Amino acid sequence: MQKKEQSQRILGLVPQFGVTSRHNAAPLTNRQKFHLFVKETFDPFQYAVAGLQAGIGQATNQFPSYGQGVAGFGKRFGASVADQISSDFFTTFFYPVLFKQDPRYFRSGEGSITGRVFYSFAQEFVCHRDKGGQTFNWSNVLGAFSSGVVSNAYYPRSDRGVELTVSRSAISLLYGAAGNLLDEFWADIHDKMSHKHSHKDKH
Repeated sequence: MQKKEQSQRILGLVPQFGVTSRHNAAPLTNRQKFHLFVKETFDPFQYAVAGLQAGIGQATNQFPSYGQGVAGFGKRFGASVADQISSDFFTTFFYPVLFKQDPRYFRSGEGSITGRVFYSFAQEFVCHRDKGGQTFNWSNVLGAFSSGVVSNAYYPRSDRGVELTVSRSAISLLYGAAGNLLDEFWADIHDKMSHKHSHKDKH
């Protein structure tokens, strides 16, 4: 089952390797956490996203000191990839191993839509412990801030500092919450799409 979960994709493209609908899923070993980090981080889709972010950044002249042209795009692309790698390293492997926490998203899959929306947002700050039960998601929160701190090593000087680091970290958590929302409801959306498709085929 775990192998099947770590091959999940939205529309065959967007990885959902760290999502499970099994509330009683066995905890990941340290080796499995590392494998999940590698699988998520180096998936081709992540590089496509980094390229898109670099393109948007170049078009809007984000980080002006990176310049334009091929060199400017390369720097923006490199920064996006570095952000992804450091974020995944801290939130999927390093801190989950250190704090013995499970980095996966556990779908609720039941209840009212409103309740599930609040549940998905809460998962940014609540996680499963390896030994059972739930606790504050130190892995996710500290991972976001650690990645923000690391980014000071390669972001332009004008985009470094405590305030900007905190801002980037908070934005990262917001993106994570939005991702949780998709992780929570995608299976339902997919089932409805499949049902409509099969219904049309019958007619």
